[in-house]
Amino acid sequence: MMRIKRNDEVVVIAGKDKGKTGRVVNVYPKRDKVMVEGVNIATRHRAVSMSNRGAREGGIEHVEMPIQASNVMPICPECNEPTRVGSTWVDGVKYRQCRKCESEFE
Repeated sequence: MMRIKRNDEVVVIAGKDKGKTGRVVNVYPKRDKVMVEGVNIATRHRAVSMSNRGAREGGIEHVEMPIQASNVMPICPECNEPTRVGSTWVDGVKYRQCRKCESEFE
């Protein structure tokens, strides 16, 4: 089960981008990965392409790549600190909960 959702604010806790923060753009639960804005930038060398739909310019591109979900930690919107995520039931609805200040995530 992924406890990180799209549009969550997260901090990277391991890897080459440790300490960077960003917003989750995409979640890939089957691969257990998340795409974070401005994190894990890879360099792609693209060749010039001539197709029937138009030409694509070649060159060097910098693209964001997915990062392992275990290497990021959500930032609580209430206490503004990286925290683990728990869950709680309120009136038959399950909510994510900050483990530090016990406030509910959206």
